[in-house]
Amino acid sequence: MAAPIPPAQHRSAGPLTPGQPGQPRLLRLHNDRSALDLLLELGPLSRVQICELTGLSKPTASRLLARLEETGLVRAVGTSSGGPGRNAVLYAVNGEAAYVAAIDVRPRRFTVRIADLAGTVWAEEVVAVGSGHDRTPDNSVRRSLQKASEACGIDVEQIDSVALSVPGAYDAVADQVALVEELPGWDAPDALASIRAAVGPTTVLIENDVNLAAVAERRKGMAKDVESFAVLWVSAGLGLAIDLGGRLHRGATGGAGEVGYMQVTGDARRLTDLVGGSSVRILAREHGISARTAAAAVAKAVNEPGHEQFLDELAQRLAAGLAVIISVLDPHLVVLSGDISTAGGPVLAERVQQALGQISKLRPSVEVSGVEGNSALVGAMELSLQHSRDALFRESTGSDTANVQ
Repeated sequence: MAAPIPPAQHRSAGPLTPGQPGQPRLLRLHNDRSALDLLLELGPLSRVQICELTGLSKPTASRLLARLEETGLVRAVGTSSGGPGRNAVLYAVNGEAAYVAAIDVRPRRFTVRIADLAGTVWAEEVVAVGSGHDRTPDNSVRRSLQKASEACGIDVEQIDSVALSVPGAYDAVADQVALVEELPGWDAPDALASIRAAVGPTTVLIENDVNLAAVAERRKGMAKDVESFAVLWVSAGLGLAIDLGGRLHRGATGGAGEVGYMQVTGDARRLTDLVGGSSVRILAREHGISARTAAAAVAKAVNEPGHEQFLDELAQRLAAGLAVIISVLDPHLVVLSGDISTAGGPVLAERVQQALGQISKLRPSVEVSGVEGNSALVGAMELSLQHSRDALFRESTGSDTANVQ
């Protein structure tokens, strides 16, 4: 049997030690998951292409494809054409093996996205938060999932997992959300248990929204190839996510990254007093920029001439906060995310980079988010897909290997 791609080159079940007990079975699992990940990353592939990408022999590739077909994770989707000789059968991940969901939870609305196991989006719905009994966390989540499920013609019970992006701290030990003042009822001790009961067999995952923005940045944005990075979320509120070697640092109770409370000036002003949404709007008005939102004000400053002083002062404020943050973390990269940051785009990021260089000896790269759309929702979908893919792979193969990526 030819050796599979080493773990450093491709996500897999990890290295295998010669003589390890049960090695043939572990090697099969390793090969099966490597092939499955290739199909997820690259789309339909033939047996020959899988051999070329993994280094496996044709008989080994044939056997693993047969195993994955039998479990329902992979199916034949057609044949290749245009080359010499016989057309080759193409294999792809069976998206309909499971459906997953992601919800971006906000005070006035939930944004719900449903996708299949291959990551193809079937529906996205924005659901207004109800009043009274409809506003409780369990009813809000159930109603949102119901509406999105109806839009794509499936039952809520068919959703394997749902990841909730919340603007607060999630304590995994206590299974409780904190620091969610604008979401009534979400910090109750039994809130998450009530949500799980309301959605039946669907697995419920919860994570801080900025942490999920970092997940999206690592998978689909600016941080694909860096060892460590931080995401500074600048919107109505502020947040920080910390990724160290591909692992999120959440803190003891999930509260790591609540930088809005951080004092950064001699007059005891907090970072949110400098670059929070209301503060940015006030700063914009002082510079003669009138706009409905802080993000709109920043976009106007970027796209119209004559607002350089406003952008410079905003960049200096952001740099003052970042100087404290990077002095502790020393990341390779800082990603500016949130609607205020993305409105400023590369123009604002470049100014922040320059301002940071003037006040700090540590100079990480500063970039604006590379994720399209709602990065917290994208990250929540990645979390939900990861969970269901791992769970279905373990169930289908009888593997007890946890979190194979």
